[in-house]
Amino acid sequence: MLAGKLYDPSEEELAALRLNAHKLSRRYNETDEDQIAERTAILAELTPNADSGLFLQGPVYFDYGLFTHFGANCYANFNFTVLDCCPVYIGDNVFFGPNCSILTPMHAFLSEERNIRFKPDGTMYDIEYAKPITIGDDCWLAGNVTVCGGVTIGSSCVIGAGSVVTRDIPANSLAAGNPCRVIREITLQDSLKLKKELQ
Repeated sequence: MLAGKLYDPSEEELAALRLNAHKLSRRYNETDEDQIAERTAILAELTPNADSGLFLQGPVYFDYGLFTHFGANCYANFNFTVLDCCPVYIGDNVFFGPNCSILTPMHAFLSEERNIRFKPDGTMYDIEYAKPITIGDDCWLAGNVTVCGGVTIGSSCVIGAGSVVTRDIPANSLAAGNPCRVIREITLQDSLKLKKELQ
């Protein structure tokens, strides 16, 4: 699975890891932001590959959690979803608006290859694969952004609200849309110091 090859998600070890992550996500979602000790303990198990300063507002939804790597001082607002069937690498100082989804899984385009199958014992399963996702340092993904498998977002990018990112975005880009496209480079002309209406 982690190598991006075809796999059966009903395999016993994967099913157990997902169930654990779903239970930990639910436990986290039942806490409030002032329950710091409880949240810290849950995240240590749910996202063991996280650097310091991670804050997840909750609710959160992780498929595995183990395969998501957070840099320092990351923040995610409400309804953060990570389907980490392949590794997800998130840099330092990355902000996620509400309802952001990081989705590595892929399914076949041909329905006969995508449809549910049955094992001899009657267990249902399908065949999937996944592609990794990388988000560089110092990015802001605004509300309702979806990042699809195989995408790399360069450092210091801003991804506009509602975007569906299906291809790589170079560093220092303002990008938006469905599919997400680069609008322009971010420069010093975007400094808050130059916005007189904010002073």
